[in-house]
Amino acid sequence: MSWSLDLLPLSPCMELGGPPLSGLLWTLLLLFLWYCYRVGSDPPSCRSHVGALKSSSTLSVLSRSTMDTGRLAPKAVPAIAMETGEEEGAESYLTPVLSYAPFPNQAAAGSRKLYGALQEYAKRYSWAGMGRIHKGLRNQARMNDRASIQKPHLFYLPDVPSIPFFPRDAHRHDIEVLEASYSIILAEFQAVYQRGIDTKLGWTYQGPKGQAVFPLYNAGVCVASNCRTCPCTYRTLLSLRTFISSNSLGAAGFWVLGPGASLGGTYGPTNTRLRCHLGLQTPAQCELVVGGEPQCWSEGHCLLVDDSFLHTISHNGGAEDGPRVIFSVDLWHPNVAAAERQALDYIFAPEQ
Repeated sequence: MSWSLDLLPLSPCMELGGPPLSGLLWTLLLLFLWYCYRVGSDPPSCRSHVGALKSSSTLSVLSRSTMDTGRLAPKAVPAIAMETGEEEGAESYLTPVLSYAPFPNQAAAGSRKLYGALQEYAKRYSWAGMGRIHKGLRNQARMNDRASIQKPHLFYLPDVPSIPFFPRDAHRHDIEVLEASYSIILAEFQAVYQRGIDTKLGWTYQGPKGQAVFPLYNAGVCVASNCRTCPCTYRTLLSLRTFISSNSLGAAGFWVLGPGASLGGTYGPTNTRLRCHLGLQTPAQCELVVGGEPQCWSEGHCLLVDDSFLHTISHNGGAEDGPRVIFSVDLWHPNVAAAERQALDYIFAPEQ
């Protein structure tokens, strides 16, 4: 098909059995016919190439969608008959826990009991957010067997940032509340201390000779008679935001260490808590070493200690220096999530 400009009339308009057409309309008509000619003459390969591009784009979108669906779909955790010895470090604590996998064969009876409590909690509430606790309970046997400067003997929560001494900002509110109540807490301690250290008066002996404790909370249980003796201190405890008061990992009370006494290298039971020490009477010759880092107490000020690290306490002063006295309160580790705290309250409930 071809067109020749010689066929065009020179007059501005012409008749084709109807009304006259202007030159502009003739120009538009010629352009349209030229376009139809060019489109009709395109080789089929070009048209098929355009279609292929569209098809491949659609397939690409579908394949990405399929891949994303496969990646996001939760994988069922198979039942494990026995521990294989493979490291679970590649698993994220955010990975959903979807099965009740049997506990490792070498796990102690106490760890199996805790794992059973976690299962009961998940049945009542949810497995959501339980990845780290699930992993920690399964790996507790390995934790106890390894040599480490940090080795909590009861429960280790994986992937929790750990240092021997934490900055004040980790629990600024609770620290400021305790320090503001220093004079009241000290006065109530002195009233209790002057009555004498006697188990009949609510005192207990712990650790080395010369160390005694007047507990307000013991393993998550309120010691009602002692709290009535120190009502202002008790109310201060209740005003704290992160005090562990509902499970056996938490305690609070007055700790007295006499001159010449020392506590050898020990580990705390868990890394899910920090011990806050408010100095009440702190002779100069007293020292606390946690994870190889030494610190000294100061009267009226708090120290935040992760006692799951190897730690020692010593009072090298003389009788004239008097005892070292601190008010110790167990607070949640700031990196333990709210859902994990609730689960740990259930797992480590005092009655279990």
